Amino acid sequence: MNFEKSLKELEALVIKLEKGGLSLEESLKCFEQGVKLTRECRMALQNAEQKISVLSKENGDWIEKTIDHGEMLEED
Repeated sequence: MNFEKSLKELEALVIKLEKGGLSLEESLKCFEQGVKLTRECRMALQNAEQKISVLSKENGDWIEKTIDHGEMLEED
């Protein structure tokens, strides 16, 4: 499942839960599915973050640098 589809499904579950009127069993199923989708979205974001690269100018040449998790960009 791709990130956008997972996120839309998660948003739909939140709306459904907020409206109320669900049985306890239905609410628990929605909650469990929401937790699963949240994990999938978080993993997709973490994977994307690890793949992010930026162009940086060093010694007059543009080079591609991979940004490690948690690394902050500093402007020259």
